Amino acid sequence: MEKSRLPSSILSRAARFAGIAALAATMAVGSTLSAMAQRVPVVRDAEIEALVREYAAPILGAAGLGRSKVDIVLVNDRAFNAFVAGRRIFINTGALMTAETPNEIIGVIAHEAGHIAGGHQERLRDQLARAQTMAIVAALLGAGALAAGAATDSSGLGQAGAGIIAGGSEMARRSLMGYQRSEETTADRSAATYLNATKQSAQGMLTTFKRFQSALSLAGTRVDPYQISHPMPRERIANLETVAKQSPYFGQKDSPALQERHNMIRVKIAAYTQGQSDASRLMQKFPGTLAARYGDAQVTYLYGNLASALQKADALVKANPSNPYFHELRGDILMKANRAPQAVEAYSNAVRYDKANSGILPIQLGQAYLAMGSKDSLEKAVAQIRKGLDRDRENPSGYRYLAQAYGQLGQIPDAELATADGYYYAGAYNDAKIFAMRAQQKLKPGSPGWVRAQDIINYKAPRKK
Repeated sequence: MEKSRLPSSILSRAARFAGIAALAATMAVGSTLSAMAQRVPVVRDAEIEALVREYAAPILGAAGLGRSKVDIVLVNDRAFNAFVAGRRIFINTGALMTAETPNEIIGVIAHEAGHIAGGHQERLRDQLARAQTMAIVAALLGAGALAAGAATDSSGLGQAGAGIIAGGSEMARRSLMGYQRSEETTADRSAATYLNATKQSAQGMLTTFKRFQSALSLAGTRVDPYQISHPMPRERIANLETVAKQSPYFGQKDSPALQERHNMIRVKIAAYTQGQSDASRLMQKFPGTLAARYGDAQVTYLYGNLASALQKADALVKANPSNPYFHELRGDILMKANRAPQAVEAYSNAVRYDKANSGILPIQLGQAYLAMGSKDSLEKAVAQIRKGLDRDRENPSGYRYLAQAYGQLGQIPDAELATADGYYYAGAYNDAKIFAMRAQQKLKPGSPGWVRAQDIINYKAPRKK
């Protein structure tokens, strides 16, 4: 797993409304995924991404989104949460680790697909503009009353003006929250429809809402239902339960093989993000399984002895020779042990068996070739990393390794252009322009590299919200 580090009112009281306008920031994404990584901590992992996309594919098809590119993005956050921005569904690693079944995550994806298919983000922008107008009008009216109160030396009129400002902002906020709650309910209903169309159960959605309700109860939290953007969990359960239980697929269970894969990514997430103890506690829930053995190998690699970790990875590969992620784990262990030639073999097998055609695995293979250092291996590193970037062009780390390989080969213009691309996809546009200009000075005018450098130089970054 790789974490990208690659993310004026008239009166001051009217500034209280800025909290509503700030909601728009969750919907405004730049042109690249890595630019978004500046606001949220994005995690890249070939295995987890492949499985979650597999969960999503039937749902997106049922939602009419199968032919439109919808990306699934992993966020390094322990909270059980997911959200939509543009044509991207962001899912927290905490949600994946907490969900005990694939069906729970599939329900989450179905809900978020409902938001995209329903065009809720576009309509929310309209609501934000409407709410802003309401608050501004209230501020103007309040300002007028305050001015009149000051001119007539009337404290009552002045207090009324302040009340108009505060009341107008509150009314605008409540109106927006009410609109968001209605859209959440609509997305829940759409999710149930998609699940039914794909012959899957809505039980996972109900489990999720019951988890939220239990968390509120345990926290002893008293929530004003009119002050939140989502319906209360009890209300959502009531709205969904009847529809869900009427489906002939309500009792449908995830296949044992899919459940095993789900448990495997859960222990991987726990090992990488929460530590050895949490991963061990999770593995105790399914002792003796392939997922537990995989988790044990991951934990040993991260926190234990590399020789022992390699033995455990070898056993996994022997039992499941076509699993690309067991070969990937072997490669990771061998790279950490400074055994790059053997890592090349392991990563090559990972690429060979990867049916999902991830761009991450060829880049890892390229890193192993890069570590070998010979001219031949550096040329192979360039070929593999470029192969990975062709599949996953918004991967800043890939460009960084590509720049290293070009640099060691003495191909400086290409190295500088790769560095520019890395900065560009990381959202560091000023640095990207600097390296693009340096590269362009050495590249043949009109060549593909020269044109790409010009594109970066001419790029205008979106305004920050």
